[in-house]
Formats: sequence, C-alpha cells, structure tokens
Amino acid sequence: MKYFISVFLLLFLTIGLSGQTDPDSLNQAAPVNPVNVSTKPQGVPLTLDSSIYIYNGIGPYSLEKRAERIAEKLTGLKSGELDISQLEVVPGDLADDIVCGDVLIMSLNAADANALGLSRKGAAVYYTDLMIAFAESEDIAPMNVQSLLINAGIALVIVILFAFGLRYFNKLFRLFYHKIHAQKGKIFKGFSIKKYELLTEEKQVLFVVYAVKAVRIVLLVLIIYLLLPVLFSLFPWTQSIADTLFGYVLDPVKSIGAKAVAFIPNLLTIIVIWIVTKYLLKLLEFFKEEVARGRLELPGFYPEWAKPTFNIVKILIIALAFIGVWPLLPMSDSDIFKGVSTFIGLLVALGGAGAISNVIAGLVITYMRSFKIGDRVKIGDVMGDVKEKSLLNTRIKTIKNEIITIPNSQMLNSHTINYTTANDEQGLILHTTITLGYDVPWRTAHKVLIEAALATEFVKKLPKPYVLQTSLDDFYVSYQLNARTREIHKMALIYSEMHKNIQDKCNEAGIEILSPHYGAQRDGNHSTIPQEHLPEDYQAPWFRIKNT
Repeated sequence: MKYFISVFLLLFLTIGLSGQTDPDSLNQAAPVNPVNVSTKPQGVPLTLDSSIYIYNGIGPYSLEKRAERIAEKLTGLKSGELDISQLEVVPGDLADDIVCGDVLIMSLNAADANALGLSRKGAAVYYTDLMIAFAESEDIAPMNVQSLLINAGIALVIVILFAFGLRYFNKLFRLFYHKIHAQKGKIFKGFSIKKYELLTEEKQVLFVVYAVKAVRIVLLVLIIYLLLPVLFSLFPWTQSIADTLFGYVLDPVKSIGAKAVAFIPNLLTIIVIWIVTKYLLKLLEFFKEEVARGRLELPGFYPEWAKPTFNIVKILIIALAFIGVWPLLPMSDSDIFKGVSTFIGLLVALGGAGAISNVIAGLVITYMRSFKIGDRVKIGDVMGDVKEKSLLNTRIKTIKNEIITIPNSQMLNSHTINYTTANDEQGLILHTTITLGYDVPWRTAHKVLIEAALATEFVKKLPKPYVLQTSLDDFYVSYQLNARTREIHKMALIYSEMHKNIQDKCNEAGIEILSPHYGAQRDGNHSTIPQEHLPEDYQAPWFRIKNT
C-alpha cells in the first residue's frame, strides 16, 4: 500500500509542478524559430494557441490585416469546412501559395522566408506542416490559478481515497482467503472421476485461492488503469494522455460491440442452421434404430447396414451445415483464417492418407457383409471371433485369447472365411486327412473313420459323416474324413477328440497308421499296434529267408 501511495504522490507532485506556469502565458508562447528565436522579428499569432506566427505584411495588406485574413482561413481548416487533405503548395515566380482546393490560405514571399531564416520553399513547407498540426490538434482550454488549485485538490483527494480504499481492498481479499480455507471438507471435498481422484481437498482449495488472487490482481490493475486517466484529465497539458489511455480500453470495446451488433443477423442464421441440423439428425437416428432392430424393413437393405449408413449420412449433413456456417463466422474472410484452415487441411491430406484408405475399406467390408460381431472367422492366417468392427480396423480374439488388430485395408486385400455363416445352414463341415497304405481295404478304412467321427462329441449324427479319397499316391492313399457340427466355437476341441478316436478305432481294427515314407520288413518285425490291442498270445514272427 505504501508503494502505491508513493507512486501517486509522486505523480501528483509532478503534475502540480508542471502546472505552476502563468496561465496567460499559454496564449503568448512564441513558436519555435527554425533558425534563432532571439533574431526573429516581432510577429503576430494566427491561432489562439500561438502555434503559427507571421512577421510581415504583403502587398496592400498590413501585418495585422494579413494575419486576420489568414486566421479566418485557418478557422475553416480547424472546423472542417476546408478539407485538410487538399492542402498543398503551389510555387510561383514571386511567391509560393498555400492553397486548399480552390481557396488561397496564404502567400509566402522572400520577406516571409527571410524572417524564418529559410528558403521560400522551406518556409512554405514549414507553414504547411504547422497548419496541418493545428487543424488536427485539439483545443486546450486555458486554466487559471484557481481552477488549477481546485483540480489539484481533486487529484489529491482521489489519491487519498485510492490509498484508503486499497487498504480495505486487501483486507477484503484476505477475508476471502480465510473463508475459502474454512470451507475445506465442506464445499471443497475434492473431485473424482469414477475411482480416480483428480483433485484432493488441499489441491482444490489451493486452486480456488490462486483463482481469487488472479481476480484480485486483475481488479487492481483495472482500477489503477482507470484511475490514471481520471487524474490526467484534470489538467489540460495531460488531457491527451488521458484520452489515449481511455482509448486503449474504449476503442476495443467499441470495436467489439460494433462487430457483435453486426454479427447478430449471422448469429441468428447459424442458430437456425444448428437447430435444423440437430433435429434432422435426431429424425435419421430414429429411423436408424428402427431399421437396426428390424421393425422397419427396407427391400434390399440389411439391418447391419443401418449404423454405417447413418454415420455416412450424418457426416455429409454436418459437412453441409459447416459449409453453410463457415462464411458467417467472424473473420472467416481474413487471410490469417484462410491460411490456418488451408494449413490444417494440408496436414489432414498428407497425414491421413492411410487412415482414409482404412475408412473406405471399412465401409466396403461393411456393405460386403463378410462377417459381423461374434462370428468365427479366418482372415489370412488369423482365426478367431470378431470382437470389434470400426471404420479403421477390426479386432479378432483367437482361440488362444489373443487380441489381434487387423487394418481394414489389409483385410480388403486378403480372403475371409466365415465359419458362422456355414453353421447357419446345415452345420459347419470339419475335415481331416489320414494316409493309409494300399494293404488296407478302402471299405474298411471308410468304416473305421466314420465310426471315429460318430464317436466324437459335438459331431452331428445326421447328415452322416462321410469319407473322400482325395489322392492315390505312390506309397499311400489319402482319406479325408468330413463331419458336421454346430459347435463352431469348439472346433479345436472337436478336432482333437476326432484325431484321438481315429487312432483308437484304427488300432481296434488292426490298421497301422504309417508315415508316408515309412518302410518295414514284415518278416520278423513287431507290429506297431499298441500292446493293449494285440492278442495276449501274440509273438513277433521270425525273419524267414526262402531259397529258390
């Protein structure tokens, strides 16, 4: 507080000392002589503020008469009757004329130039600059000693009141700080999002205290900023400073206010566009839900198409609304606004090429109806259940509980097998291949494989499993066992059980499952059938050689 008192007392003393001049001298101050004030002849002022002097008569006009006529023309410049932008110098042989349009303001001869210590052309420029400055200046009313003392007293009272008010201003905010700390655990109980505590009680109190301190500083700066122009406006020689300070605040406010008023018609148009867009999307969302739930049937339009189609139409409607709103926004036609929007568009175009290709691929896959959420599929080398479909990628959960994310663009370039779709008809056909030697009768092989399939859990009894002989190779015959099932999510378990049953049934039937290139000398070799499936009196035959 002492600091602010010292500042304003210093300001007051400065203003007071600068005002200790004779008020009458305000109208008698001589202009600056370009050469030397002491050598300048006695002149006559042309303006009340004595900013322009002349020193000679001309032709039939005496010094006083000439000054009177020029002063009349300067009054017209000051009042705006004459356009100051048309003020110019017209050189002549004997004199240079300062004219404003068709009106002669002043003629300058060699005597006028000599009185200033300048050339005739320099004197014309000198007087022209003075006239422009006079026309653009603001009048400063003279102030006598009594008015000066009254205004100085008002300034002193304002400073004292400010210092007194600043003391209670600080006390008020200290009271606020105390009240805020007192509300800890009452109003300020912390802030949590679900189970995460974003702000503790202490941090919340500290945040509010800092916010109030910021408000205190802003208010104090604003009060001081508004107080200074009030003090400066009390004295004529600082009036321009007061106007400038007020202008720094009032000009932006006026500009913002004028732009806000001019923006009202555009704002109403934007509100109408927003309302129409909002309720149009609500109407489309209603139809989307009806189609997705099957209550509204459209020929050739599947329910799973409802959501992606709605998203596409929604994007188009929002884009059209944005196009309509864009020209109505403030500064939308400015070069900066256009440059920023172009830069953002360029970044999206360069960095989003891959994302856009995935989005397009996602839409294509959706309308191809290759699969839906929950289907058991095989995409390339990945087999599992579809857990999530989006415009950018698809997530597959494998039988090993692995989550694999596949970009849609990659899926579009690979084949997809949907096991669930086949299951919707007569069940999915599981198949496995076994190779047996030519010594095994094919009818026996078919019978054993079918029995193995029927003994497998989750395999359908009807339609009955069947066997295909897929090839007759050099060493073996390939038998393909085909069996139907509805339990597609247990494929791995069914295959495992089926392979176990094939081994057991072959062993029971006395069929050896040999590898493709396995060879054996039958005489003297022990059978490869497990011991528990051989007769109890089984003995390996001797190796016999026959002479011919």
